[in-house]
Amino acid sequence: MLTLLSPDLAAYVEDHAPAEAALLTELKEATYDQLEDPQMQVGRVEGALLRLLAMTVGARRVVEIGTFSGYSTLSLAAGVSEGGRVITCDIDPVATDLAKTFWGRSAHGHKIDLRLGPALDTLKTLAQDDEPIDLAFIDADKTSYEAYWEALVPMMRVGGLIVADNTLWSGKVLHPTDPSDHALVAFNARVRADARVDAVLLSVRDGVMLARKRGTDDPSGH
Repeated sequence: MLTLLSPDLAAYVEDHAPAEAALLTELKEATYDQLEDPQMQVGRVEGALLRLLAMTVGARRVVEIGTFSGYSTLSLAAGVSEGGRVITCDIDPVATDLAKTFWGRSAHGHKIDLRLGPALDTLKTLAQDDEPIDLAFIDADKTSYEAYWEALVPMMRVGGLIVADNTLWSGKVLHPTDPSDHALVAFNARVRADARVDAVLLSVRDGVMLARKRGTDDPSGH
């Protein structure tokens, strides 16, 4: 995951983020040592943001689309109150095996429920539970972002948050060429036009779309 900030300004932002837990630092280093495309993991700033958002909404049921090596999963779990769950979806057994070794060492690891398999299949299963989601984090294949969105929005509680990563895509949303570029342009436009949510596109790291499920009595933001 890249940042659109200058290196000096990115370092300044990191310096003003909460201290990174030693286990997360070790996980980050292990990811770079052992996995391909280690830049896909969220970093200290975004991890802190996810934890804070989970705490802010009092999240007890969190769904994550895209686990990778589990940094974001642990960050979310740290923000979930005792008795809550982070249901995280991925298809990569290698990356998630690394994640599980660190979850097992964390005081928050017992809150994590890994679902290996296509995320849309998992979402269909979760929809049958008829239990609302407090917070969802999308950070997986970009061409499926709109499909994940359409599956998640009806499952969110009023006031629940959906967070989508990489929504600036290293600036390629301005001049899209490949399918992932075009998919993110379409996703951002879809969220912006969706009357079911209030949303803002943030320039955090590689772009974060933050959306809140609206209630019938909420003042219109559209």
